[in-house]
Amino acid sequence: MSFELRGAGVVITGGGAGIGAAMARRFRDEGARLVISDLDGDSAQSVAAEVGGIAVVGDAATADGVERLIATSVEALGTIDLFVANAGVAPHGGPETAEDTWQHAWNVNVMAHVRAARLLVPTWLEQGRGRFLATLSAAGLLTMLGSAAYSVTKHAALGFAEWLQATYRHRGITVQALCPQGVRTNMLANAGPGEQLIMEATAIHADQVADTVVEAFADDRFLILPHPEAGDYYRARATDTDRWLAGMNRLQRTIEEAEGTVSGSGRSTV
Repeated sequence: MSFELRGAGVVITGGGAGIGAAMARRFRDEGARLVISDLDGDSAQSVAAEVGGIAVVGDAATADGVERLIATSVEALGTIDLFVANAGVAPHGGPETAEDTWQHAWNVNVMAHVRAARLLVPTWLEQGRGRFLATLSAAGLLTMLGSAAYSVTKHAALGFAEWLQATYRHRGITVQALCPQGVRTNMLANAGPGEQLIMEATAIHADQVADTVVEAFADDRFLILPHPEAGDYYRARATDTDRWLAGMNRLQRTIEEAEGTVSGSGRSTV
């Protein structure tokens, strides 16, 4: 069943920049009614003004923040037809990453989705319809060298999205997982030099991601892959895991070499 954006009530977290802002503009062009949420109030207000939507400044990492967002959005839109869980953080580092940084990544990248679904699903079940789009990145399918917290939490978020789709699909709730690789956003700009070396060549613009999302609304595919090759990597990971891991380790060594050349540190990001 295709999803009609015209007239739909849509909420986008992390909508003040990057992929979230690009989706807001694209959905506006399709006639959606929009609520833009972001921790950065100025960015949220700017995008909301541009798309004729409503800005909600708040922290998707907290239960109170998600609850306020849902309540404000229902008041403004009447109904939430599509919830886009797009906010995300990608701290650098491996197991040495500070405990509170791990917890923050867990709250933003996973629990924000759980908390939103907890509030949305009962109404959607009563209505017999609703759509949840989770921005996960290819890290949720594969991994992201340089950020253990990002990789782990995006895998968990993918698992939650899969659970939602398996559990509620027959009751009118559609769940989709957006899994791009490199996208020319602030997140890529702030990545380490080695990570940029790996992703830069195939990085696409956020507008292209938004176009792919709208295309995917036509057939309800679960995995939305703006970089189709990510699907090939996902299959390779599943069918020959040892070979895939060996290839990832070669990429890790490339990153270490690049960081040694660029920064002079010669240290691993993992």
